[in-house]
Amino acid sequence: MRKTRAETKDRNRRALLEAAHRIVARDGHRARLDEIAEQAGLTTGAVYSLFGSKNDLLIALVTDYLAPHYDGIEQAVSPEMGVAETVEVFARHYRRTCDDPDALRRLSFEISLQDLALRDPGLRSKLAASVRAHEERLTALLSGRSHDGHALTPAQAHRLATALRALLVGLSQGVILGLAENASADYFAAAARALVTPAVLGPAQPPSSR
Repeated sequence: MRKTRAETKDRNRRALLEAAHRIVARDGHRARLDEIAEQAGLTTGAVYSLFGSKNDLLIALVTDYLAPHYDGIEQAVSPEMGVAETVEVFARHYRRTCDDPDALRRLSFEISLQDLALRDPGLRSKLAASVRAHEERLTALLSGRSHDGHALTPAQAHRLATALRALLVGLSQGVILGLAENASADYFAAAARALVTPAVLGPAQPPSSR
């Protein structure tokens, strides 16, 4: 059965993403576009056709890397859950990813990509925008949930999402690198819940503009 053009495009896109993931994790800022294309069995022209540029390919990788965290939490959290329970579920989900057999390779890719972004202002701004977009998904998930008898405002949800992401990324790296072997799922959940404080959330209502 012949593949449709859309199926071929999707296969080629996936092949380039997988090749880029391997090579960036291995070579960091020395990763070469021609080698990525070669390992995918394609030409550099395919990269430009499917992604627009090497940087756009790398940003697509970030989306590919981060999306499962947020897809998983959105599926695991029910609308009835309050803020504290929601952040605990998210933290436990993050902890489970540390036990994935591919966790070390994913961390190598993440650090290598950050190194690339530090050297390339254009990539740095695109990377920041991509991370913010995923953070906004978490903000939307938290916003309106109950805490101490009040619904979390979008501003409070955003402050909590920023702190929560930073905490869990750091803890996860510690587990994967062997610096926090005893950080269990319960520890992740307790650390995440400790962020749900007035100091982190900020005021329930914005200050008057009078």
